[in-house]
Amino acid sequence: MVRKPSSPVPDGDAGLADAVHSALARVLDPEIRRPITELDMVGAVSVDAAGTARVAIKLTIVGCPAADTIERDVRAATASVPGVTDVVVDVSVMTPEERRALTERLRGSRATRRPQFGPESLTQIYAVTSGKGGVGKSTVTANLAVALAQRGLAVGILDADVYGFSIPGILGLVDASGSAPRPTRVDDMILPPVAHDVKVISIGMFVDSPSAAVAWRGPMLHRTIQQFLTDVFWGDLDVLLLDLPPGTGDVAITVGQLLSHADVVVVTTPQPAAADVAERSGTVARQTGQRVIGVIENMAGLAQPDGTILDVFGSGGGAEVAARLSAGQDEPVPLLASIPLSVALRSGGDAGVPIVLSDPDDPAAVAIGQVAARLATRGRALAGRRLNVTLS
Repeated sequence: MVRKPSSPVPDGDAGLADAVHSALARVLDPEIRRPITELDMVGAVSVDAAGTARVAIKLTIVGCPAADTIERDVRAATASVPGVTDVVVDVSVMTPEERRALTERLRGSRATRRPQFGPESLTQIYAVTSGKGGVGKSTVTANLAVALAQRGLAVGILDADVYGFSIPGILGLVDASGSAPRPTRVDDMILPPVAHDVKVISIGMFVDSPSAAVAWRGPMLHRTIQQFLTDVFWGDLDVLLLDLPPGTGDVAITVGQLLSHADVVVVTTPQPAAADVAERSGTVARQTGQRVIGVIENMAGLAQPDGTILDVFGSGGGAEVAARLSAGQDEPVPLLASIPLSVALRSGGDAGVPIVLSDPDDPAAVAIGQVAARLATRGRALAGRRLNVTLS
C-alpha cells in the first residue's frame, strides 16, 4: 500500500478518478512500449471518500515478466495524484477475446496483416554486414543502435547472425549462465526484449542453452528471418538494424529478397585480406537491389603512450573497400568511420554495457557516435513507397 498526506479534492471523487486515469496514461508497458491506457490494460478506476484509489489492471498473459514493473509504476502514478491517500491495485489477466482484440489492433488481423517493413515503411533499415568473421560487426551494430537510441530515436536490432548470435550478450540481455530471456508471446505476437532502450530479437533467445549449435539450411533460415520480420511486434521504429552473419550465404540472400530497400553498411578491418572479402559482401547486397551507403573500418589502430598509433592490423583497408564499392553506384560510398582498437570497447561488450554508455569519451565511442549522428539525419528515400496522394 502507498500512503500520502491528505490534500483537498476540488472535483469530488468522480473527478479524482478521472485524474487517476489520466495519470495512468504515463505508464508504459515495458515490452510493447505504449501507454497501458491505450492498450486497454486499465479496468475500473475508483476513489472513495477517504481518498483510497482502487485500480484494476489487466495483464496480457499469465506470468507476464513485466507484471512487477507495471504494478509498481501504476502505484507510483496513482499515488502522485493530489487527493489520493492510499492505492489498491487489483491485477488480473486479459481474456482470450481481449488479447485477440489487442493483437489485431496492434498488428491487424491475419487476413489484413502486411509485412512491417515493406517499401512503404518509414523505418530506416540498415543491414550491417562483413565479408569475414571477427571484425567486430556485432559490437559495432550494438553500440550504433544504443547511440541512435540516445538521440531519441526508436531503434530495434534483428540479430540475423543465426549461427554466431552475440547481440543479446553484448547488450546485457543474458543471465549468469549466458542464457538470453525468452520473449513474451501474446497469442501469435512476439514481444522483443528491450535493452538500453533498444528492442532486440535473436535466435539466441529461442535455443535451449547459450552453447547450443544452430545447424540449419537455407529454407529454415529463410523462415526464421521472415518470422522475425512478421511475427515480432516492433512497433513504430525509426531505425531497424540487422546484424547479418559474415559472408554471402543464405541469410544475406534472404534479407536481400525480403528487404531489398534496406541500406547496407559494410564493416571491415584495415588489412588488405579483410578488405578484399568485405568488398564481396557489399557486391552481393547490390545484386539484390540494396544500396551500400558506407563502410566502417574497425580496429583501425592502437594509441601508444607517446601519442603514436600502432597499426596492429595494417591501415587503409576501409578506404580501399569504400573506393571499390563506389564503382557502379550513382553516389560514392563514404568511409563512415575508422574505429580505433579499444580495450573499453571489448570489455563493454563482455560486460553487456556498450561503450557509448560506459565510456562515451573513449575514441572508439566518439567514432561510433559520429556514425550514429550521420545515420540519424538520413531519411527514407521516396522510391518504391506509396505516397497516398489522390489527384482531383
